[in-house]
Amino acid sequence: MNKRVIRIIRHITKKYKIIEQKKSEREKRKEVEQIGMAKSCVSMKLLIDTHGKRVLFAEAGKDCVDFLFYILSLPVANLVNLVGKKQMVGSLGNLYESIETLNQSYIQPNKTKDTLLKPVAPVCSGSSVPLLALKEAVPTAASSVKKFYRCGGSCSSYVSDGPNAVCPNCGATMSRMVNYVAPPPAKQEPPCSSSEEGAGFVKGVVTYMVMDDLVVTPMSTISSITLLNKFNIKEVGALQEKVVNMGMDEAVKLLKASLETDKVLTTVFLK
Repeated sequence: MNKRVIRIIRHITKKYKIIEQKKSEREKRKEVEQIGMAKSCVSMKLLIDTHGKRVLFAEAGKDCVDFLFYILSLPVANLVNLVGKKQMVGSLGNLYESIETLNQSYIQPNKTKDTLLKPVAPVCSGSSVPLLALKEAVPTAASSVKKFYRCGGSCSSYVSDGPNAVCPNCGATMSRMVNYVAPPPAKQEPPCSSSEEGAGFVKGVVTYMVMDDLVVTPMSTISSITLLNKFNIKEVGALQEKVVNMGMDEAVKLLKASLETDKVLTTVFLK
């Protein structure tokens, strides 16, 4: 076998390996996208009164309930950011816009508008909460840049969080910026993770009942029958079950509806 044939064989082999590697990478990306889609969408089963055109309640699993409870941990500014300041009921949207338009010269040194407009939510990070697209509107602690300053002279014993402070030792302005090093992340699993059993906020051993006004309770046959009597449902044929998927769009609508009405599920899924 001459050298030319050997070179051709090597070239073909190398090209084949590259094709196989790209194919493997595409398959991995596709798998990651499918996992991401699964985590960015939760489902619930609605029980609908077709005569009254209302949602009586919904059957929901752990992921859905964890997400609903996660809403309570969001800072108000993040709710305004998600829903939209023009869509907010009341005056919170005006407060948000006032900060946006306020000139930086009126803000304290070492402070930025993002301190209030994009506060860090005191909840977990990573792929732990369903509908993690909400995290796009919730900055992580790593994105909050901290600035500190030391003496512009030879002193190094004092640190300030503002560039205009005066060194108590030599009287020089503390204007030399130093880099902040964040501590290593905690090893324990974040408290709101829903990725595995034992994590998250609620247990996954039961199905939960979510009322139209977002009252959440563990579900039982007795409670379901009691509710049907409470709603004065006389014709079982008027009831309809409907499985709905709640993605990012529905999540934002649910946030908005929860601030406006006590008929949240009906507003989001029937209107």
